[in-house]
Amino acid sequence: MIKVAISQKPPAILDLKGSVALAVKLIQEAANNGAKLIVFPEAYLPGYPTWIWRLRPGGDIGLANEIHTRLRENSVDVNKGNLDPIAQAAADNRIVVVIGAHELESEFSGSTLFNSVFVFDADGSLLNRHRKLMPTNPERMVWGCGDASGLKVVETAIGRIGCLICWESYMPLARFALYSQNIDIYIAPTWDNGDTWIASMNHIAREGGCWVLSTATAMTGADIPADFPGRSTLFENDEWINTGGAVVVKPFGGILDGPLHREKAILYSDIDIDAARNARKSLDVAGHYNRPDIFQLHVNRNACPPVEFIECK
Repeated sequence: MIKVAISQKPPAILDLKGSVALAVKLIQEAANNGAKLIVFPEAYLPGYPTWIWRLRPGGDIGLANEIHTRLRENSVDVNKGNLDPIAQAAADNRIVVVIGAHELESEFSGSTLFNSVFVFDADGSLLNRHRKLMPTNPERMVWGCGDASGLKVVETAIGRIGCLICWESYMPLARFALYSQNIDIYIAPTWDNGDTWIASMNHIAREGGCWVLSTATAMTGADIPADFPGRSTLFENDEWINTGGAVVVKPFGGILDGPLHREKAILYSDIDIDAARNARKSLDVAGHYNRPDIFQLHVNRNACPPVEFIECK
């Protein structure tokens, strides 16, 4: 059995350094409680952009631009070592870390943001970076579209882990791309919550024959900092902006632990990795229940290159 930890505690909104420091403390806390894996919510560094669902389309452009500037300045730049403290905490505590972040693409445009999830092994090595394939609805005002270079399952100290972010879990081909890589633990950092989302996690656990771990950030208006642009008009102190919903679902379906609601806490659970492969005896959608003679999935895992400019003479 392996103990896993799923955090739904809020970050320091629009404060990358503060959010990284909080993440390091939570990694240490989880490890001290015996966890070998800790999962953070979607865009934890430095917080999901919940304001995009509240700004008036076309009516709050100035405010939206001000917030986005702050966000860009506090997004993760891998080339600058912003995630080094996370890697070090993983290594120091011998724990696998899965953490979501706003990622700044600094090599080419220097301004595009991606919704990314990073997987660090228990030795601190970065095993995978997956960028959300398709930002949902107004999220496209914040993030660019990712590619499939990170659409893979990786071998970690505790088992084979694959990640899809939020509504990517409603993309059947993306799910199958993970199922077809001998997945043990399917991790779904999200902003969604509630009965419909939990039902979807149950479906995925049954469909994929794998453990499913998911969480959103449990956050109230009081977690929004006082200097947040437009705070007084966008948020109320006593409102629950998101109730969380950290959950662990067994292979082939059925909730093992959670979901946590309205608790800024860590959910702990003991899971048996071997249960995933055992569950696929009855239904193996990428194996004996597959029909490769009829259905074939081709995934372009090449990283999207920058636009090549050709000088005309």
